[in-house]
Amino acid sequence: MPIKVSFEIPDADLEYFRAVIRKAQEAARGKNEHEIVAAARHAAFDMRKRKLPEFVEQRITSLDLLTRMLEDKDWRLEAPHRARVLQALTYFSEPSDLIPDQIPVLGFLDDAIMVELVVQELRPEIDAYQDFCRYRDEQEAERGTDPEVARKRLEARRRTIYGRIERRREQRERRGGMFSLFRD
Repeated sequence: MPIKVSFEIPDADLEYFRAVIRKAQEAARGKNEHEIVAAARHAAFDMRKRKLPEFVEQRITSLDLLTRMLEDKDWRLEAPHRARVLQALTYFSEPSDLIPDQIPVLGFLDDAIMVELVVQELRPEIDAYQDFCRYRDEQEAERGTDPEVARKRLEARRRTIYGRIERRREQRERRGGMFSLFRD
């Protein structure tokens, strides 16, 4: 019978994770976007080669989603959003871990926590990208649409969704109290 364990991370510990992200970003200085994305993909691949607890496996799919967001030619993630995703991926592009991966069950706990924090931080971008992909899939399912018309619709949808990202980020900032991995 599985056991559910939940815990709350206090502000002081969240500050620790922010420091860990900063350290990973410093270590990644000089790496280009391609190197960071490739290293994050490699980390996800290495994790999948092992028997992972379900809570870790579920979060690895979010890591894959972040790399797809950067590589999607139709989405063309714009500069400030792109920078946030890359900042998040630097943690996964560095080989050092808070908890050694060889420790059964707990070895990937730090990775799962970091993915969860990153997903919460990037929720506006993630939701927008998933919406964009659903719209694109619906458009592709509509056979017979003129390709130029379909391209224009997709671009219009992308611009609309980008506006939504900005509005959600502004709302979060106005509400305050939202922990950010990337603020000092």
